[in-house]
Amino acid sequence: MKDEAITRSWLANADAWTDIVRSDGIESRRLGTNAAVVSVIAGLAPDTLLDVGCGEGWLCRALSGRGVACTGIDASPRLLAAAREAGGGDFELIDYATLADGNAVSGPFDVIACNFALLGEDIVPLLAALRRRLSPRGRLVVHTVHPWQACGDGDYADGWRSESFAAFGAGRFKEAMPWFFRTLSRWVADLGEAGWVVESLREPPDPNTGRPLSLLVVAAPRAA
Repeated sequence: MKDEAITRSWLANADAWTDIVRSDGIESRRLGTNAAVVSVIAGLAPDTLLDVGCGEGWLCRALSGRGVACTGIDASPRLLAAAREAGGGDFELIDYATLADGNAVSGPFDVIACNFALLGEDIVPLLAALRRRLSPRGRLVVHTVHPWQACGDGDYADGWRSESFAAFGAGRFKEAMPWFFRTLSRWVADLGEAGWVVESLREPPDPNTGRPLSLLVVAAPRAA
């Protein structure tokens, strides 16, 4: 039920999300998260990229400008339409369940990116399926909220939370979005269960406060 609510939120909020991303209206992105994920992916020197939960396609546009052949997938038709209109890659309407269950995208890909795109509780099947889409030198890049910052005044414990998007302006977003909060240890555990080994963790800092803006994980498939 929660996963269905996440999908409904992105369907309802597609236009608002496209507008706020393209108007550079999210402070954390301006302060460093956008540049951080582009830098990490570019540092892996990929020829091909799969952007899982690509939204309106900004990451594909950024990397295609560096010569990377990009494929973006998302479950929101309106977000995919916006991505296709702007260009920068091949964009396919695929939900996570389909991606986890079959061969919806063939690959292989040198980098698979999940950029603030793993919002559900049971992500292990998806993460396991993504391993099969990698090239021999491939890596997974997961970019997410920093657990120590995102927990706010709540308990530092795994569990469902809700994003109202109120910080982006009253009435701008039509529907709140549930999302599953993970501690750092839960991230490492889920990646390990799915067959990944964490190679590096990065914490892009807020240039004004020094506090982490986000968490960037680079993972490699565990050797057989």
